[in-house]
Parts: sequence; C-alpha cells; structure tokens
Amino acid sequence: MKPEKDCARGLAQLEGFLLWNAEIERARRQARLFTHQLPWLTTAQREDVERVFIAERVAASRESLIRVRDRADELREEYTGRYARLRVRCVAVSAGAVGAATCLGTVLMLALR
Repeated sequence: MKPEKDCARGLAQLEGFLLWNAEIERARRQARLFTHQLPWLTTAQREDVERVFIAERVAASRESLIRVRDRADELREEYTGRYARLRVRCVAVSAGAVGAATCLGTVLMLALR
C-alpha cells in the first residue's frame, strides 16, 4: 500500500463528490429561479417542474462529464503513444550521436598516430 497514492485518490474522490454536489445545488437553484417565473403554478406543479428540471439538468451534466472523461482518456492514450515514440527517437539519436562521436574519435586517434 502506498499512502501517498491512497491519499491522492481519496482527495480526488472528495473533490469529485463536492463538485458533483455543487452541480446538483446549482440545478436546484436554477429550477427555483425558473419556477418563480411561472407564478400561476400550484405548489404541487411547481415541485413537479422543479423535479423534472433538476433531473434533466443532472442528466445533461452527467452526459457532459462522461464525454469529457472519454475525451481525456483518448488524449491520454494518444499522448502516451506520442511520448513513447519521442522517447525512442531521442534514445536512438543519442545512441547514434555517441556512436558517431566514438567513431570520429577513433578515426582521429588512428590518423594522428
């Protein structure tokens, strides 16, 4: 067990929980503002409209978050692949440069003898 990873994961979960609850509260607030614009609604109708509004807003937020998560996963895979290819290139260029310098040094040493 790695306490640092567990702590970081716990903090990320807590942050996600707080952000999601803030999103739900924002949906409730917007639902109340929306129903206040409809003064002819009865209390029961107002509650129903608010409930449907909140459900729609939460569903839209969830879909949006899922799209963002999926895109982040795609980008992570893409950039991980790019980084791996770049690392291979850098190692190859470095090995080539060391090899060329070694060959050049050997040639110069033999030529100067």
